[in-house]
Amino acid sequence: MDNIKTREQRLSALRLRSSTPVLIVGGGINGISTFRELALQGIPAILVEKGDWCQAASGALSRMIHGGLRYLETGEFTLVKESVTERDRLLKNASHYVFPLRTTVPIDNLAGGLVNATRRFLRLSDKPTRRGALLIKTGLSLYDIYTRQYGSMPKHQVRNEAATRDRWPGFAPWVKYSASYYDAWISAPERLGFELIDDAEKACPEALALNYLLLVSAEGETVILQDALSGERFSLQPHVLVNAGGAWIDQLNQRITVSRDLPKLIGGTKGSHLILNHPELLHMLDGEMVYFENQEGRVCIMFPWFGKVLVGSTDIRVDDPDEAVCDEEEKDYILESLRFIFPHIEVPDSAIVYTFCGVRPLPASEAKLNGQISRNHSLVVLPADANRAWSTLCLVGGKWTTFRQFGEEAADRVLRLLGEKRQVSTGDVPIGGGRDFPKPSGQTAWLAQLAQRYGVPLPRVMQLAKRYGSRALPLLALIQQHGEQMLQNHAAYSDVELRYLIEHEQVCQLEDLLVRRTSLAICGELSVPLVQEIAEIMAATLGWSDSERAQQLQRCCANLARLHGLTGLYPTVFQEETQHVSNQ
Repeated sequence: MDNIKTREQRLSALRLRSSTPVLIVGGGINGISTFRELALQGIPAILVEKGDWCQAASGALSRMIHGGLRYLETGEFTLVKESVTERDRLLKNASHYVFPLRTTVPIDNLAGGLVNATRRFLRLSDKPTRRGALLIKTGLSLYDIYTRQYGSMPKHQVRNEAATRDRWPGFAPWVKYSASYYDAWISAPERLGFELIDDAEKACPEALALNYLLLVSAEGETVILQDALSGERFSLQPHVLVNAGGAWIDQLNQRITVSRDLPKLIGGTKGSHLILNHPELLHMLDGEMVYFENQEGRVCIMFPWFGKVLVGSTDIRVDDPDEAVCDEEEKDYILESLRFIFPHIEVPDSAIVYTFCGVRPLPASEAKLNGQISRNHSLVVLPADANRAWSTLCLVGGKWTTFRQFGEEAADRVLRLLGEKRQVSTGDVPIGGGRDFPKPSGQTAWLAQLAQRYGVPLPRVMQLAKRYGSRALPLLALIQQHGEQMLQNHAAYSDVELRYLIEHEQVCQLEDLLVRRTSLAICGELSVPLVQEIAEIMAATLGWSDSERAQQLQRCCANLARLHGLTGLYPTVFQEETQHVSNQ
């Protein structure tokens, strides 16, 4: 059983640190990756996040791990090569969460888009246009070359109209051809982010990661951090500060410098998605993703998601990332795009069980169309000056698939600033529950062995392995020792399992557990009784009073309503908790 490091123990360790070689601000996937890269080189970096890990854009991705097929059209060949390489690394190093995904592209003509694609490639046009079978086949053939050289996915296929209609009878009449190829999807991105942090702290015990800790000010040699939960403040002198604030990079730079000549680095766009409970659409997809252009020529996706369907997305420029939510207009836009490819599918409001939205931290750009803004990443160094004693390294742009590569580049730049050298490569290092996790061919025997070893029924072992990979083993040992009681309002989770997550995975707020450490929210499985039952478990585990538990419930349900469209939870919880407190 691994040692439990409580939040108070982490804060105590921070109180003893007056300086640090590296302070990383921002607990999205790129900041986490940089932290892990440095920790594996023995650098005792400190990582802080004002909210929870992967709470913003890093928890709002399309759940795809992909090579970036469409980047070929804009000539970003290096990005495609890097993406395919990193996609296949994740398939190997995080095989408990990342899986191959067969993808189909519907096509309406044979030769369309060739001229305009050439103009876009030469940066002579931003105009979107529909792409024909010949153009898509050319792109997929290039994609196959990268896949064979850097990856291991099967080759693409192109179907004629008869074969397309046979496989996809629900496609709109305009679909005349289709092409299929393979990419990948990720089942638990927020969990993978936490596992990277956990691996980093185990590799370098002096490395320290704290969520709900924000940078409030900076002057001279010192930055001031504040615990968002207690208000306690900490002074720290960094040698290098890594700004991994994502959509908030420019805001953070303004906070830590008095210069008025700071470059604008971010021009973020909002991307929203829906989770649909729609058995008919799920049956039509039959395990595949549909990757299509809507009526405007914008790329959209839909694929199966734990018995539901994930559909997205939008691409809207925003000025304030704190105000980004999936609004009604976006819902209508996404559903209209869905009907463009499946015109006979009706989606009632009741079928939308969850919405999510994030702001992509894209580089500032003058591009007329958001889709033309590069998804590549870059590093910007703001050197120390008379008012700031440390260098600031800004992590600009990037995509989820290439987080390891971006973190490696950022860490190497930090190491140079520190006068250190890289000791370890992370290219082949397994992540979290992907360590010692068997290949599909060996999983049946492995799961049977675990069931026998721990005396836990095989279906339950399979369930936990699916959620946590090899990190399920200490949980199985705990169940073997103490037994478990399944929740009254959800037969697939137990009290022991949730307490384990709370105690071992830096769970501070009820929302952390419902949205990011488990898939309960995004899979549309929350109900008022279930949320209340889990709040009781958290209160008992973390020592909350009745009033604290009520505040957590109300705040969590209000956020679930505002950010994720779960409007049915808040009124009931608010009324019941108000009545409960008044009766005390």
